[in-house]
Amino acid sequence: MKFGYFCNTTNWNHKPYNQLLDETKEITTFCDQNNWDSIWYTEHHFNHEGMESCTNPLMMGVDAAARTKQIRIGQACNVITFHNPIRLAEDIALLDQLSNGRVDVGIGRGIYGREAINMNKEADLKDQAKNFRLFEESLTIMKKAWTEEFFSHHGEFYTYPSPNFTWQHDMSPPSDKFLDTKTNEIKKISIVPKPKQNPHPPIWQVVDGARSIEWAAQNGLNTIMWIPTVKALKKRFEIYQEAKSKAENRDVPLGEGVSLVRDMFVAETMEEAEKMAGEHIINYMKWVCHWRGLGNHMDPGEELPETKHKLDLLNYDFLHKRNLLFGTPEYVVNKINELKTELNLQNLQVWSNFPGIDHEACMRSIKLFNDEVIPKINFNEDDVEKAS
Repeated sequence: MKFGYFCNTTNWNHKPYNQLLDETKEITTFCDQNNWDSIWYTEHHFNHEGMESCTNPLMMGVDAAARTKQIRIGQACNVITFHNPIRLAEDIALLDQLSNGRVDVGIGRGIYGREAINMNKEADLKDQAKNFRLFEESLTIMKKAWTEEFFSHHGEFYTYPSPNFTWQHDMSPPSDKFLDTKTNEIKKISIVPKPKQNPHPPIWQVVDGARSIEWAAQNGLNTIMWIPTVKALKKRFEIYQEAKSKAENRDVPLGEGVSLVRDMFVAETMEEAEKMAGEHIINYMKWVCHWRGLGNHMDPGEELPETKHKLDLLNYDFLHKRNLLFGTPEYVVNKINELKTELNLQNLQVWSNFPGIDHEACMRSIKLFNDEVIPKINFNEDDVEKAS
């Protein structure tokens, strides 16, 4: 199993931002030095409250590339509907070159209306169909920019190159690869650099509903999932497996192409894990579930009891049994083994720097996970045979 760290940088206590960055750098360096597979940075905007405080995962990735040697550098995710797709493709390609081909590209459509309407009015989440068309077109342009020497695009939102622009320069020999040599009108353009990885870095789409899961599989994308219970995830994994098998005309194993994010806090005792981090993960889930409700936490067919307010059931006991990797190393090992058994899970991202959590406590949790959990998960039957 490959382990990644989901570095959703938060600043609930409004510490100086440089301190927040220093703490993030410590997490990044630790994971790299201890052979974690990947680290993932997030994108959120206008969050003065402090729940999510990283606006640019690619700039975080540049810093990570400079201070690490082997860890893969991901974004979970780039909200591509917020950005000019050519500029985003260029930035990702440059990061891939700077990191010597260590980039994983996470993409998404956005979940917060406050962000979407102010970053790009075309991405307004009130019009989900239009937002999806913008997402699809943006990704198409990015792929063209990465894989074609010269490309053009004529779509609903973007037209490249800009029409009726002529180009003539003594140091730029005319070529029908990009120019109408009779009129000197530019017909195609090219980005520099191309990615280090060929044809481009792996792409991971953050998905939730069945439609998004199927679309990702049909379009050759990996997926990132987060909240659901094991039973609910099983259905999502099977939807992806079936769609990917059909799209690629082969029997795709369950779990291939899927990365799961789980909230994690490892401590010496179960009680200590709840005491040190329980309140903080509940506060974060209150933030998320204000929009999402609790439906994503339910097993298939399970119904929420009637309550006065939609979040009345949201407490530690409700969450812990459903999707939290909170507890002793032994408990967390057992929960991860359940994910392996039920889902054939191959990629796990864990997160522990919740809003308000003490950084030293966060680091101790990460180190316990590194020292007491990962070795037991990856200690397989072959290792037993070798030891005997």
